[in-house]
Order: sequence, then C-alpha cells, then structure tokens
Amino acid sequence: MPDSQITTSLIAICANTEFIAYMITYGLSAAASTRVSNELGAGQPEKAKHAMAVTLKLSLLLGFCFVLMLLFGHDIWIQLFSNSPIIQKEFASITPLLAISILLDSVQGVLSGVARGCGWQHLAVYVNLATFYLIGLPISCLLGFKTNLQYKGLWIGVICGLVCQTGTLLLLTRYVKWTKLNVSEDKDKGQLIVA
Repeated sequence: MPDSQITTSLIAICANTEFIAYMITYGLSAAASTRVSNELGAGQPEKAKHAMAVTLKLSLLLGFCFVLMLLFGHDIWIQLFSNSPIIQKEFASITPLLAISILLDSVQGVLSGVARGCGWQHLAVYVNLATFYLIGLPISCLLGFKTNLQYKGLWIGVICGLVCQTGTLLLLTRYVKWTKLNVSEDKDKGQLIVA
C-alpha cells in the first residue's frame, strides 16, 4: 500500500476499538450460552428462546450506545491512540465502517453464545471459517490491494465476513425448532432440527 505506516496504524486502532466494544458483548455471549444451555437442559425451550431474545436486545442496545459514543466522540477517542493529525483525519473517515462492524459484532457475539449453549460448537466453527476465510479475506484482499480503497477496503472485507457470519447464525437460530431441542439427552446432543 502507498502509505503502509498510516494503514497499519488505522487498522490497529480499528481492531483495538472493535476488541474493546466486543468485550461488552462477550460477557452477554457467555451469559446467553449459560442461560440457554440451562433452560434447554431443564426441558424449557421457550425460556431458552426468550433468554436469547432478551440478551440479543440488550447486546444491540449496548452496541448502539458504544457506536453513538464513537460517532460523536471519535475526535476524543482517536487522541487516546495517536496525536497525528493525518491519522485523526483518516480515522474520522473510517469511523462509519467501524460503527457498522461493532453493531454486527454485538449481534454475532450473542448468537455465537446461543450456538454454544445449544451444543452447536462445530456449526459455529464451520460458519466462522467459511465466512471469514472464504468470503471476508478474499474481499479484503481484493478491495484493499487491487482497488483505491486501501485500509477502507480491508475493513469492508471484515464487514462482509461479519455480515455473512451474523446472517448465517441468525438464520440458524431463527429456523431451529426450539421445542425439539433437548440437550439433556446424550443421544440427541448436537442434532439440529430445522423447521
């Protein structure tokens, strides 16, 4: 890339910001995983579905609050990382992309926790591998290195991977028959029953 130092700095700042925002929803992901698995183990799939919905709404609310703080306070936020006027200006231009990825991450984090709680760890791994390595990474490389977008192209590829991951996990949890899930029986563990 033409200016690799600025690109590396911006990607590192965006990745750290995303990580900080994800830590908020990571706790909710663990809570969703525990609550869903406990309710399914108790034979109460409707309560498990309700716990997923509540956790998802709370995660979206917290993610939205973080995005609003970032959008309105990006000048303050970037000063925690760099005092370079060039990096501050470029960070302002990538902040909307970062906001989109934070909102997507707030949804996929909880859905990953629900997948763990339902005993679908293997499905979550396949979804993550397929969406990020087969979709997100090639788009990042194409947009980042073959177009004029540079660091924005790299981040757009990450967003494409997140969109595919979130959409797949959302479809998975949406079309599963919750009433037929029963993780308390070992023989049915890991079975996926789709409507």
